[in-house]
Amino acid sequence: MANSIDIDIDKQISEYLKKREALVAKEKELRHDYKFRKSLSPTAKRAAAIVARIRQHEAETVWTKETEEEEGDVYPGMMFTLAKDRMEKTELWRIVKKMPKGCLLHAHLEAMVDMDWLFDAALNTPGFHISSDIPLTTPKALGKANIQFTYCATTPKVAEGLCSSQYEPRSLVPVTEFADSFPADLLPSEPLGKKTPRERFLEWIIARTTITAEESLRHHEGINMIWAKFQSIFLVVQGIINYEPVYRQFFWNILHHLHQDGILWVDLRVAYPITFRAAETGAILTSADAVKVSSEVIEAYKSSLEGKGFWGARIIWTSIRRFDQEAIIASMKECVEAKKLYPDVIAGFDLVGQEDLGRTHLEMLPELLWFKEYCKQQHVDLPFFFHAGETLGDGNGTDGNLFDAILLGTKRIGHGFSLHRHPHLISLVKQNNICVEVCPISNEILRLTSSILSHSLPAMLAHGVGVSLNNDDPGILGQKTTASVTHDYWQVLQAFDNVGLEGLGDMALTGVKFAAFEGGEVGVMEGPRVQRVEEWRKRWEVFCEWVVAEFGHWEGK
Repeated sequence: MANSIDIDIDKQISEYLKKREALVAKEKELRHDYKFRKSLSPTAKRAAAIVARIRQHEAETVWTKETEEEEGDVYPGMMFTLAKDRMEKTELWRIVKKMPKGCLLHAHLEAMVDMDWLFDAALNTPGFHISSDIPLTTPKALGKANIQFTYCATTPKVAEGLCSSQYEPRSLVPVTEFADSFPADLLPSEPLGKKTPRERFLEWIIARTTITAEESLRHHEGINMIWAKFQSIFLVVQGIINYEPVYRQFFWNILHHLHQDGILWVDLRVAYPITFRAAETGAILTSADAVKVSSEVIEAYKSSLEGKGFWGARIIWTSIRRFDQEAIIASMKECVEAKKLYPDVIAGFDLVGQEDLGRTHLEMLPELLWFKEYCKQQHVDLPFFFHAGETLGDGNGTDGNLFDAILLGTKRIGHGFSLHRHPHLISLVKQNNICVEVCPISNEILRLTSSILSHSLPAMLAHGVGVSLNNDDPGILGQKTTASVTHDYWQVLQAFDNVGLEGLGDMALTGVKFAAFEGGEVGVMEGPRVQRVEEWRKRWEVFCEWVVAEFGHWEGK
């Protein structure tokens, strides 16, 4: 450097770096995870430093092209469906899988099912039938038909099968009969004899009931198109799920898989009313009967050897936001009656479905205000846990749901993707002690963000908003490992330098603080929450000790 000006450049650089360090430190004090980081034990600090080294090493070695001929770029935080197989082979995956994640606050029961298991159950449970709104005679029909499954104790006589042009819409055909005569010739061709008709049937129906890897990448098609398929899936699977014997086993499996993934408690959103059918007879039961069965399964799992240490689960009753006033009021009344019968099972109320095309909270204000007063009259406590801000909009009606969710007293905000655009609402969320239930992979697959790297989560954390990490709809959206939250945790850890193991720990602890436990207000340290926070902290320390013992050789690298 030219020395025509007589200055002590080394001294100026030193002073500048001190100011810069102070500036960075000041901003980090505003983050939600700041207090958690400051409270880390020496062992937890060592574990976090080890994980940071492993993360950096894998960013430089795992997330690179293996050959120059490999198509596309490979990098940390790349699109989930492209990264999934690679991420599950990493050391970081082993670590995050082992982590005690505490509570899952945002998951839709019907969308957590393992589709392989579900359709195997349909094929191996006598009485399941399939129907369509059109004959399945063309490739287009196979792709677009409105398929439904129904349990029926006896098989009605059908003149023509599903694959006949003379098929009468909605006529019931045994699932096994259709699977074993599946028109595989209407699907892309394969070598003759390579797969049986039943195998092709399973491929077809699973592709119809999941967002495929190819579909997840078509961001140019926009949000409405992917949501159209997403919502259609619920109509296909609910006829199998809501048959009581299948429902009991399915619910048990969900709790078990969650428990194995480090979850100790789950608040499950379930859409009511549902057509819930009794074992063997197929008689239609009430939604309250479905709640009763749910309660029995939860208690049975907690009492089992497999469920040892599992805290439990509750249900957030949901209605569909596109429904008209009459239907929503009817659902609200059912919710109140179910709450009276099973107060420890029903935790609160929400509205679900695509926000952009559904009715806004403002449009439903008469129903929502009525519900609050009705709950008071009936002497039940049913807080709101609203979906809000699950949109790319800024200032449109959907974005405005955030304002109404806060004004209506929501205890948590589901997704809150657009919250970071609202500085005053962020202040209110913090003042009112509201947690945001963030679902990164869901937001990517449903086209709010092209990858985790452009998600709004870091902005919320940086502004001091309390967030929990959730999987939303893992059976449909591609996590595949049913009930796994590890994929979402891993994505966040690998994508953002400011998070680290410490940030994941803070989000897991936030989940425990805002779970809808029986007894005590959400977000308030009282009742069982105090004990469960303490138990989670102990599990966290044991986990950090394991990280140090298992990966201690990374220290100093």
